[in-house]
Parts: sequence; C-alpha cells; structure tokens
Amino acid sequence: MDEIREIFETNHGRYGVRRIHQVLISRGYKINHKKVQRLMHKMSLKGHRPKEKYHSYKGEVGKIADNIINRDFSATAPLQKWTTDVSQFNLPWGKCYLSPILDMYTNEIVAYDLSLHPTLDQVKRMLKKALRRFPNTQGLILHSDQGWQYQHASYRQILKEKGIVQSMSRKGNCYDNCIMETFFGRLKNEMFYGNEKTFASFQDFKKAINKYIDYYNNSRIQFKTKWMPPAVYRKASIC
Repeated sequence: MDEIREIFETNHGRYGVRRIHQVLISRGYKINHKKVQRLMHKMSLKGHRPKEKYHSYKGEVGKIADNIINRDFSATAPLQKWTTDVSQFNLPWGKCYLSPILDMYTNEIVAYDLSLHPTLDQVKRMLKKALRRFPNTQGLILHSDQGWQYQHASYRQILKEKGIVQSMSRKGNCYDNCIMETFFGRLKNEMFYGNEKTFASFQDFKKAINKYIDYYNNSRIQFKTKWMPPAVYRKASIC
C-alpha cells in the first residue's frame, strides 16, 4: 500500500489502476491488477478521468486536402504520421491556445506552441519547431481539421517544401482526429480542470504546460507504447 501511494503521489494522482499495476510489475512485484484495484479503493485513491470531449477551434471550412488518414491512426515507425490541432483554455485572466503536433506511432508531442491568440503565426512557429527537431520528413503525413490556419497558402507551402503530405478531417467530424482530442482531454483532466484559478498569469500557465508535456513525453507510461513513456518508446523503436 505504501508503494501504491508513492506511485500515485509521484504522478500527481494521474495514474489509475492499470498504470500503477504496470509500475509495480516493473518493480518486481507479483500482483494481480484486481488486488491493486481493491487496495486503491481501500485507500480512496482514484486516477483522473476525462470529464468531457474536446471540441476543437474551427475556422473557415473548405476543401483543401483529402482525408488520407481516414481514421487509420496506425503506424509502423516514428515520423510516418503526425497530427495537429488547437485547443482553447479559459482562465480567470483570459483565454489562451495550445497548438501541438503528436506522432501517431509514439503518441509523443514532437513540438507545441502556447499563445494568447489562435493565429497563423502560432501554427507556423509550432511546425517549424517540429521540423528543426526532425528535419527528415519526406513522405510524412500531417493530419488536421479544416481550420483556417491549415488552409493558408503559406502553411501549405512549408509542408510542400518539406515533402509532407497534408491530410484533413471531414467537416465537423471530431472522430477523424480523435487521437489528438484524446491528448487534449488527458492534459486538461490531469493538470487543468480544477486548477484554473491557480494560474495567476500567462507565464504561470506556460510553465505548467511545459512541465506537464515534459512529464507526458518522458515519464508518463502508456499501454500503446508498451508501458514506456513516448520519448523512450521512440528511442527504443529507432534502436
């Protein structure tokens, strides 16, 4: 029980039964997940659960690129399929927007940008950060909704120059990009909901976002990545 509580508190209450069970297994314990569940219930420990589905910011709807991904989020290696979107956060002092790119194979956030406004410059900054980290993107597919930023000629020109294939969801269909919406839901549930008033300024919130994404990429284990953090899974996959 002490070990379970330590794992739970180290991860700020973000781990439920499955993840705590996997950490215990990795530490050499031989224990059934049902026993972990019973012990957590006895200690009144409950991992965060999503409260609501995220509805992404939408701009002007158009027909720029085909839905190449078509809900096939599977990949066989990193740098095959990326996805992106913009999420809005409402805080006591105003609104701000998070624009990340996620690798569909590792679930890693390869780049992101936080801004007070959902502008074209924000999306381009985020994209350029990703391309500096991973310059070899020939043939990579980048999926998004039909937001106006992703339809802009200058954004599409960057993709073309880097050999990136653009894919877009169908009009108003959130399931076409559910992998990114899942990330937004997880982030909001694990570090934002209930804490809105604790972020006194944009800089405070930016520090919290930076800290969470570093934790998500480098420490938070996932079933999809064989119970490794995304960045560790990427490195293991390359090796």
